[in-house]
Amino acid sequence: MSGAMSKRPEFCDAARQLLGERGFTQDPELVDPWLTDWRGRYTGRALGMASPATTQEVSALVKLCAAHGVPLVPQGGNSGMSGGATPDDSGDALVISLRRMNRITRLDEDAREVTCEAGVILQTLHEAAEAVGLRFPLTLGGKGSATIGGLISTNAGGTQVLRHGSMRAQVLGIEAVMADGSVFDSLVPLKKDNRGFDLKQLLIGSEGTLGVITGATLRLLPALADRAVLWAGLDDIRAARRLLVHTQKQAGDALEGFEVMPRHSLDAVLAHKPGARAPLQQAHEWHALIELAADASDVDTLHDRAQALLESAFEAGLVEDATIAMNETQAEEFWTLRDEIAPAERALGPAMQHDISVPVAQMAEFVAETVPQVEAHFPGVRAVAFGHLGDGNVHYHVLAPAGAVPGEWEASQGKDISAYVHDLVTRWGGSISAEHGIGQLKRDELGRLGDPVQLAIMRQVKQALDPRGLLNPGKLVPLAREAHSH
Repeated sequence: MSGAMSKRPEFCDAARQLLGERGFTQDPELVDPWLTDWRGRYTGRALGMASPATTQEVSALVKLCAAHGVPLVPQGGNSGMSGGATPDDSGDALVISLRRMNRITRLDEDAREVTCEAGVILQTLHEAAEAVGLRFPLTLGGKGSATIGGLISTNAGGTQVLRHGSMRAQVLGIEAVMADGSVFDSLVPLKKDNRGFDLKQLLIGSEGTLGVITGATLRLLPALADRAVLWAGLDDIRAARRLLVHTQKQAGDALEGFEVMPRHSLDAVLAHKPGARAPLQQAHEWHALIELAADASDVDTLHDRAQALLESAFEAGLVEDATIAMNETQAEEFWTLRDEIAPAERALGPAMQHDISVPVAQMAEFVAETVPQVEAHFPGVRAVAFGHLGDGNVHYHVLAPAGAVPGEWEASQGKDISAYVHDLVTRWGGSISAEHGIGQLKRDELGRLGDPVQLAIMRQVKQALDPRGLLNPGKLVPLAREAHSH
């Protein structure tokens, strides 16, 4: 450790000389805001923060870090949910911010492709695509801060995965700097390319542990000409599953999103958000938010199809009540009710939040069976599941009993609750991380519950591409278990 310490002034001088005053800082006022994760669960320390402006600067910086043995923590918008972009508290690591690398370098309307740097904000990309009559088919609540590099490195999801897939499905090409400073350049997209391993797929979802993503080529789609947004009241979540199957048959490719929420979640939003109104007059145990979308080729029939869907759902006894948004303003109001669940719940007090998935066909049954199990096993808690029923991913939150002390409860009973929920998910053949990544939050749980063969391969890949362990140490890849623990 002392050797590393003695190299720090030399390293910092070299980094400052390489990147300039704007590109390297140790000023606490500039660095400290980026040392705590978005949820406020993790706070670390850092040697400084580097903000390179080009891929060449990233490459030179990574080579410098390798020469001095300095760990690197890549960071995009710092809006992750699993502490994956926060350094540890040793103060040895350098935070490398990609936010200055924010150029869209190519937008090909005919090919429906865009090439951009890793620091481009998702909302900026949306606006650039919309300006030429196209769209980028991935969105989420943090679109105003999330960066393309961060979205790729965590394989982000969102509300349109049902129709378009996660970030992995949107990436046509990648540029990344590897642990030795070499540049992996695979930005040119090829529809067919059979030259061995698809290495860009290995980097997607690797959370900065295998390379620093510096750019990407992404697919674009025709802009939506119109959408129909429906809200349905249901008696239980199994009815939501039946409604989903019915909607898929009726709407086909027009089905863009299918979200569910229990009565508790809607009530929390109505109490929390000023001016929020319930879409339906009567109370229902469960609610489904459905979006059908059309481009210019089939826009004329969209609202007739939505009306027919609603009528057939009533005839089949699948819904208790339902309505279609009358205009775009009301459609946005419906989606706001969904998007405000997390902040509304946060206002209620401490909660353990789980981003889980099980096979799509089993999600409704999983929620129906496990919610009462969790509440019985931990008296006083409230289990709430909401989110993307259509792709088998729900946000499974367990709210603390009345009077629980924030901070203390999460560190004590909260940990037992998460282990219990993760055990349930694993027994159902699911995943403990559907769209938010592993980071440091779930690394040990992945090590406890993950398939030994998969974990061994992950460690071998990490060792091969980052043999000194300098890229985002302590994240994603679980430590090998001691021999006696098998």
